[in-house]
Amino acid sequence: MLQYDSYYGFLPESQMLVTDKGQVTIPKHIRVAAAITPGSEVSFSLEGSRILMTPLGTGVKDDRREKLRAAAAKVRASMSPEFKQLKADDIMKFIRGEEVITSRLRRGHRQP
Repeated sequence: MLQYDSYYGFLPESQMLVTDKGQVTIPKHIRVAAAITPGSEVSFSLEGSRILMTPLGTGVKDDRREKLRAAAAKVRASMSPEFKQLKADDIMKFIRGEEVITSRLRRGHRQP
């Protein structure tokens, strides 16, 4: 059965071997036509004797960035107002356990 793709034209069927681990290489022309990139998520289902593979998401990089943004937003929301005012250098000192200059000192006040 041939399928038509606007970029590749008619896509031929491909035969691949299944490894001992159950892995199969998806032919490049099919990966490109289906926009499957390294790290993409796919789902598998059975329809009769046919195995269907459906792309679910884009590559891992996009998913990781989104997860990182969500985690950063969660952390930001949980921080105290004083900590939110710290600059990057102060945060690094805090992480290292060094003395941190407070926001009061940054506004021009001297330490008593």
